[in-house]
Amino acid sequence: MRLQHMIGWAASAILVVTILTQVYRQWQQGSSKGVSKWLFVGQMAASSGFFAYSWLIHDTVFIVTNLLMLLGAVLGLAILLWHRERNPDEPDG
Repeated sequence: MRLQHMIGWAASAILVVTILTQVYRQWQQGSSKGVSKWLFVGQMAASSGFFAYSWLIHDTVFIVTNLLMLLGAVLGLAILLWHRERNPDEPDG
């Protein structure tokens, strides 16, 4: 594996683990207090665009990264909406 790919995969892993850790904490705490649904909506839009771009230029590192980021955003939004349904008085971020 070339150095460029190793750097790309390492950076991808750091980014994905960071985001998924936040989503996991949001789920574990049972609250999405202060988290805006627009964070996840924006992330889904950006990740979808970057996924399409990555696919068009055939960049495997970014295809995988942006697909995982998109899935993380969908999961984060689902958890947020579930929390808001259970706690309707919880303020939006």
